Amino acid sequence: MPERSGSMGKIAFVFSGQGAQHVGMGQDFYEKFDSVKKLYDACEQIRPGTLEQSFTGDGEILKQTQNTQPCLYLADLAPALALQENGIQPDGLAGFSLGEIPALALGGAYSLEDGFRIASLRGQAMAKASKNVNASMMAVVKIPSEQAEELAKPYDKIFPVNYNSPMQLVFSGDKEQLTAFSADVKAAKGRGLMLKVSGAFHSPYMTPAVAPFSQELEKFEIRLPKIPVYANFTAKPYENNPKDLMLSQINHPVQWTKLIRNMAEDGFDTFIETGVGNTLQKLIMQILPDAKVCQVENTETLQKVLEILK
Repeated sequence: MPERSGSMGKIAFVFSGQGAQHVGMGQDFYEKFDSVKKLYDACEQIRPGTLEQSFTGDGEILKQTQNTQPCLYLADLAPALALQENGIQPDGLAGFSLGEIPALALGGAYSLEDGFRIASLRGQAMAKASKNVNASMMAVVKIPSEQAEELAKPYDKIFPVNYNSPMQLVFSGDKEQLTAFSADVKAAKGRGLMLKVSGAFHSPYMTPAVAPFSQELEKFEIRLPKIPVYANFTAKPYENNPKDLMLSQINHPVQWTKLIRNMAEDGFDTFIETGVGNTLQKLIMQILPDAKVCQVENTETLQKVLEILK
């Protein structure tokens, strides 16, 4: 088992959110780790078709929110389980948007299988809220977040929702207004990047998803996690009623920059992104330039991280 260096602070696992999903995600771990295969097979029984959507299906079908969220839930957990099998245990957890659901599962708020059920129900509720709404999301980069917020003020159907880093702020809202806003951003020497999502997440557009998701959550026993999980909504560890925070997250901003800074203040200096892509790794490096940040999404990157942590 890898020994933790005496000079190393706390280790955090951080779980990816929607946007980087792709067909084949998680398959490497499914084929090589018993704990991962067992979880995927159990979840295939809960929601038939999950294995096909994850590993061999149509990318456009996977991009639909009701499919993305349960499949990404498993792809987020797969590297975390592989790390644990290799003796790497987290001292704290966080997840970006959907990533908070697997973070809570690994933290012990509910079983891994119940977490999959919750991710499926969350995806269904958010997909329904996105139907027949001409809305999307756009990341603004290359200008300070405060400047981007000022530029957005004239638009009544655009909302700042993901405070990703000091130089990256994501907005949700009406597609036509986002297009006009993008031109303003360009004129200010910034850049607007449309995201691969099918709704205006973490904004008032998602409020219709809260009540149905709340009704579904009542069917589950949700405990305070045994491992601290930092919440998107408060940027602090989960406390009191976890269900309230899970619901608030859907239609309120993700305070990622504050969250990561709070973790650093609490002694976390090593962050491992588990899931798909390296978006969180890049963001954390912008927020905490001195932190040790790495990413695991397949067995090749797993080996690199294990070598770093030994």
